[in-house]
Amino acid sequence: QVQLVESGGGLVQAGGSLRLSCAVSGSIFSFADMGWYRQAPGKQRDMVARIARGGTAGYADFVKGRFAISRDNAKLTVYLQMNSLSPEDTAIYYCNLRGYPDYRDYWGQGTQVTVSS
Repeated sequence: QVQLVESGGGLVQAGGSLRLSCAVSGSIFSFADMGWYRQAPGKQRDMVARIARGGTAGYADFVKGRFAISRDNAKLTVYLQMNSLSPEDTAIYYCNLRGYPDYRDYWGQGTQVTVSS
């Protein structure tokens, strides 16, 4: 069974930083692409950052230069370092795993990030 557990969310002031972690159970991690998505109240779930099996990263335009995604294959963990946070970043952040070669998606339950003005 594949499980994803997010942690590191909380309340921060505008301009502050936060580091999210996603711990993955199961042997599928090494063969999977990973990503972070976020969803604000009344909004759709948007891709924030993705990192491929080989480590290649990509970002949504609204976080480029502020956020950094990384993965530690030995620890079965993916991270999202968030800097220069704005109230617009307030959302529930979800960890995503896309398996290979079957492309099945798995989701964590999310961690709340709240940025005060």
